[in-house]
Amino acid sequence: MSLNSGEGDAIPLERPGTESEKVIHLIDNETIQVKCNRSGHTAVNKTFEFERVYGPSNSQESIFEEVCPLLTSLLDGHNVCIMAYGQSGSGKTYTMLGPHSEGNITFSLESQIDEGIIPKATRELYRLISNRSDTHSIDVSIVEVYNNEIIDLLAKSSRGKLGVKPEIVTTLVDGSDIPLLAYTHVENPATILNIISHGLRHRAKHSTLIHEHSSRSHLVITITVTTKATADNRPDVCASLNSQSSQSVAVNHSTTESTMFSRHLKSKLQLVDLAGSECIGMSGVTGAALRETSFINRSLSALSDVLGALAEQRSHIPYRNSKLTHLLQDSLGGDAKLLVMVCVSPGQKYITESLQSFGFGYRARQVRKGHTRKKILVCPGLRPGLPNPSAMLASM
Repeated sequence: MSLNSGEGDAIPLERPGTESEKVIHLIDNETIQVKCNRSGHTAVNKTFEFERVYGPSNSQESIFEEVCPLLTSLLDGHNVCIMAYGQSGSGKTYTMLGPHSEGNITFSLESQIDEGIIPKATRELYRLISNRSDTHSIDVSIVEVYNNEIIDLLAKSSRGKLGVKPEIVTTLVDGSDIPLLAYTHVENPATILNIISHGLRHRAKHSTLIHEHSSRSHLVITITVTTKATADNRPDVCASLNSQSSQSVAVNHSTTESTMFSRHLKSKLQLVDLAGSECIGMSGVTGAALRETSFINRSLSALSDVLGALAEQRSHIPYRNSKLTHLLQDSLGGDAKLLVMVCVSPGQKYITESLQSFGFGYRARQVRKGHTRKKILVCPGLRPGLPNPSAMLASM
């Protein structure tokens, strides 16, 4: 089993807030120090090491450079997950989506320097596809996990109400599939961004003492890439290749003397903007918002448990303890690749939440990659899957 989250770590620190004292300091590109001596509190002096640390002066473009290798792996048949973790208001949505106001996201038709990982990854994916000879088909789905329910942000019920709650179905190969999910076929990055913008308008939000437009759900955007390669080959050659792979081969009889063999590789890119981890006392929520916070924290705890089980290479991984982890199962194990952006606010007021976020990042970093199966297109002469490069854990 392989989860590639131990290398290429990146930690972008959120822009300074209104706190008079910053307790998180960049030592170098790989090290940060948390140092705090509050009156009446236990002194804190801890150092955390990552393989890449980003500060307030780093650009969105520099952070995205860590993402690009994963998109190549996606086209080579690997499932990829990129997620942002941290407390409310620490910069997760800015990192993943880019600038926004009053909780609304709009995307420019042209590439912007300060846009987030999701629009940059969408544009880069199509650029990579344009340089390949294979045929690719792309479909997109957008869901939110709200109060441990999966809500399809693109689907409408029979009464026209947006948001359908499909159930997760576990497949025979222990992957997760949602057959009722609304997938939209897309032809270009502009279409994807328009669909995402449409879905984001219906995401659950609620004001807290920490963040006026706090997202109360985990957003999961799934971009499914189906790669098809064809070539004229002798049946015995293709059969030999197929015997070394678990992928199926479709045979299409043509009018020519040779037979056309084709193979489809399907891979998923899951882009995740997690809801903020919160201390209930600090967020000041009550009633329905308190219930939301409870579900958020429980699902984030379940995610941490899954990463811990993978790090310890346990025989049982508790994917089904949460709808979030069940939904992400295909991207949190096997030969999938995971990039975690851990966002923190450097102010003294948030030191407890920041230390908790660093603890999550440390746990994720303990997951080391194992043997990765190489994905090979069945038709000789086409570009095979590249060797498994190191993936990254990014923490802010």
